[in-house]
Amino acid sequence: MDLGLKDRVYVVTGATRGLGHASARALLAEGAKVVVTGRKEDAVAEAASALGPDAAGVAVDNADPAAAERLIATARERFGRFDGVLVSVGGPPPGFVADTTDEQWQAAFESVFLGAVRLARAAAAELGEGGVIGFVLSGSVHEPIPGLTISNGLRPGLAGFAKSLADELGPRGIRVVGLLPGRVDTDRVRELDSLSADPEATRQAAESRIPLRRYGTPEEFGRTAAFLLSPAASYVTGVMLPVDGGSRHGF
Repeated sequence: MDLGLKDRVYVVTGATRGLGHASARALLAEGAKVVVTGRKEDAVAEAASALGPDAAGVAVDNADPAAAERLIATARERFGRFDGVLVSVGGPPPGFVADTTDEQWQAAFESVFLGAVRLARAAAAELGEGGVIGFVLSGSVHEPIPGLTISNGLRPGLAGFAKSLADELGPRGIRVVGLLPGRVDTDRVRELDSLSADPEATRQAAESRIPLRRYGTPEEFGRTAAFLLSPAASYVTGVMLPVDGGSRHGF
C-alpha cells in the first residue's frame, strides 16, 4: 500500500536514537523528508548523516521556547514545506514519589510537557488541511508504571491535551494522534530493566505478561508511526494507539 508520504516533510523530535529515530527512518523509507532533533550537536549530526540526504538535523532542547519556530522554519527552508510533526522526547528520570525532587519535576515539565505543547501549538498555526501532529507518549496514559512517577504524572496530561487539540483542529482538516509504546527494545527500556537486581529475569518476567511474549522492536514502532502520520490514515484522529504487543487489555 502506498502511504502517500512521498515528498511530505515532517519534524521528528528526539530522533537521534530510539523510537524517534526509528520513526524518522520509516518516514524516509516511504519517501518523506524529515527534520530530526536532539539536544547534542554531535548526536544530531551523526543521526542526520546516517539517515541520508533527505534528513536535516537541528540541535535543540524542547524546553527552549524558541525551538518550535526554529524547527518549522528549518523544514520550510530546507525542504520547501511542512506537513506535520512527531513529538518524541526522552523519558523523565525514574523514581518513586519520595525520591523525586521539585527540580526534577520542573525540568521534566518544561521538556516533556510544555515543550510538546509549544511545538504542537506552533505546528497547528502553520499546518493546513492534511497536516498531522503526533505524540509519542506511554502506556502510563492508561495505567501507571511502577518507578516512573514523573512520567506517570505528565503523560496522561499530554494525552488529554492531544484529545482537546484533535477536537479543535478537526474542522480545519488537521489530525492529532498519540502512540503509546509498551516494552519496546530501546536503550531507555534496557536502562530501566538494568535497575533491577537481575535484568534478564526482569525482561523475561515482562515478556511473559505480553500476549506476543516478546519486546517490540523500534522498527515495528516506526512503521506504525509512519502510517499514522501518513495520508493513508486520513480518517484517524484523536486516538491514543497502544503499540505494546497486546499488553493493554482494556478497550
